[in-house]
Amino acid sequence: MGGNRYMEEKRAMYASPNPKRKMLLIAGAAAAAVLVIVVVLGVYFGVVKKNHDSSTTSDVASGDSSNSGSSSSSSGNSGSSSTQKTLAVTGGDGSTVTMEDGTTFTYSNAFGGTWYWDINDPFNNGASAQSWSPALNETFNYGVDRIRGVNLGGWLTVEPVIYASIRTTSAPALFEPYVNDTVPAVDEWTLSQSMAADTSRGGLSQLETHYQTFITEQDFAQIAGAGLNYVRIALPFWAIETRGSEPFLEGTAWKYFLKAIQWARKYGIRINLDYHALPGSQNGWNHSGKLGSINMLMGPMGLANAQRSLDHIRIIAEFISQPEYSSVVTIFGITNEPQASAIGNDQVEAFYLQAYEVVRKASGIGAGNGPIVSFHDAFLSRSDWAGFLPGADRISLDSHPYLCFSTQSSAPISSYATTPCTAWGADVNSSMSNFGLTQAGEFSNAVTDCGLWVNGVNQGIRYEGTYVADPSFKSVGSCDSWTDWQAYDQTTKDAIKQFALASMDSLQNWFFWTWKIGNSSVTGKVESPAWSYSLGLEQGWMPTDPRTAYGTCGNTSPWTPPLAANQLGNDKSASLASSVSASYPWPPSTIIGGGVPSKLPTYTPTGAIPTLSAPTFTQSGVTATATPTPGNGWENASDQAGLMVNIATCSYLDPWIGTTVNPPSPLCSSSSKRREPALEYREPMITAMPVL
Repeated sequence: MGGNRYMEEKRAMYASPNPKRKMLLIAGAAAAAVLVIVVVLGVYFGVVKKNHDSSTTSDVASGDSSNSGSSSSSSGNSGSSSTQKTLAVTGGDGSTVTMEDGTTFTYSNAFGGTWYWDINDPFNNGASAQSWSPALNETFNYGVDRIRGVNLGGWLTVEPVIYASIRTTSAPALFEPYVNDTVPAVDEWTLSQSMAADTSRGGLSQLETHYQTFITEQDFAQIAGAGLNYVRIALPFWAIETRGSEPFLEGTAWKYFLKAIQWARKYGIRINLDYHALPGSQNGWNHSGKLGSINMLMGPMGLANAQRSLDHIRIIAEFISQPEYSSVVTIFGITNEPQASAIGNDQVEAFYLQAYEVVRKASGIGAGNGPIVSFHDAFLSRSDWAGFLPGADRISLDSHPYLCFSTQSSAPISSYATTPCTAWGADVNSSMSNFGLTQAGEFSNAVTDCGLWVNGVNQGIRYEGTYVADPSFKSVGSCDSWTDWQAYDQTTKDAIKQFALASMDSLQNWFFWTWKIGNSSVTGKVESPAWSYSLGLEQGWMPTDPRTAYGTCGNTSPWTPPLAANQLGNDKSASLASSVSASYPWPPSTIIGGGVPSKLPTYTPTGAIPTLSAPTFTQSGVTATATPTPGNGWENASDQAGLMVNIATCSYLDPWIGTTVNPPSPLCSSSSKRREPALEYREPMITAMPVL
């Protein structure tokens, strides 16, 4: 691990880009080539290099390090390039990018970022998103280099607010045709059922059309050009497998996650992979796959669903820990937003320890060996996690600080200018010291819950007094002034930007939710503007350079680095003391809503592991001459345990049954047959937001 087994043999005609010295090599007829190179170098040294140097200088003032790590590619492949079409494989601002299908666009990046893509060298990690962000083959110094990221929400895991109402020439509306069905589409479960029955619109293939069109390569290029260096991508369990009558589109999301890795690598962007939807649901909300009850680590099937979830974490970890991918997928959020208030604190902590050990068994210990393991705070305070898993190798705490889901106010956005500073700043400082790397996996510009389906399909709005789940919210006015972004004046835009800058500064390491919101097919415009980074850039209420957030809260030194050696992966012997592990027994002594583990259905590790597929690479008009090795999907060959599957002589309930049903009795016997009732639709009972 950490060694470059490709570049040692590389004989390609193109040099990988060095963030400190960029070169664009173009093959062609000798005389024409000389002329082109003279022009390109003139532009480079006159414009690009100048911008790079000035950006690096300003970077020091913004609290980022100027990385001096190795500039050699961390991945590559042998082979010479002899193609039907000669394409540039690297460039900076103003260069022409050729995409997989042969179409081109002009790269816009005023921050010294460089892209790199060569079909004969597809694992080259020489690209950098900006001059101040370390290239993928350099060390990202967490605690010094700041995470400035954005979520690609609603892409591979459906959420109604993100793209329920998208209508473009290539992606039809998803939810809107089905919201008035007898069983309305309120989550990906019911959406999948409705789509599967709607063959006239293409059935479930509508989802793949969405994957193909909602986020594309150009989004990654624009994200780098916006000064961002990370993306957070929500991945559901059905990207790996489905069971029984689960209606989801199985496996297809993984294919597009592989494209995300390719595009992120091309533009020097790192990925935070977030395991967003777990079997049975970890929170009962629509973005967990099925609106209703919590069945992961809760209820009679809670332990079995937890076992299945740990299998998925293991399968993902084995793939992304391979050296071909570990420099790109650098953070692994092992569970999105579990509700500790329902599941139980002890239960969540015990599950987190199991997940950590699963990841580290796959990856090994130390920097370069797999991803940082990120734990969501489970809606507990950051201080509650101080000292969790002391000595652990590279862990992070993820919180999602939103202001919009509690008390509603008609106060103008300008009144929130410093609210993030006072609400979050000191807490983040403390957590960086007492836990370690602390990041906000989600936040937005919303201070009210105004917006189309922000609370879910047909769930109403607190601000207008129509919120179905809690009628105690009384109307404070109309949402029009918050959602009619076309009527925002400059004062309003400036106030929103101030709020965004204060949020970024106070949170230090962050991922805005989300990059884009689709237009409503009814009104033809974005109906939840506070949640769209790209719309804010277009309209002028998001900063064009996120580094300008530094110092907004008035504390120019919010936390003193460095992180501890084990937190940075610099302690190759990092380990948990046996007393620490013993503090979080597995399985937990009880499963809330289920009972003692010995009385609950569980699985056995005898199934075949569904190893995740590797990518294939194509380029229109180009014949590859090298044969890259994409890995076999499994980093630790000694990890040979089987997949958790049913025990033939035991009985099982519907994995999504809820918490009001007793476990099967008898649970197992030598003659019993497996019982699993058909998955029937039940009107979902909305799981309440935790009290924060």
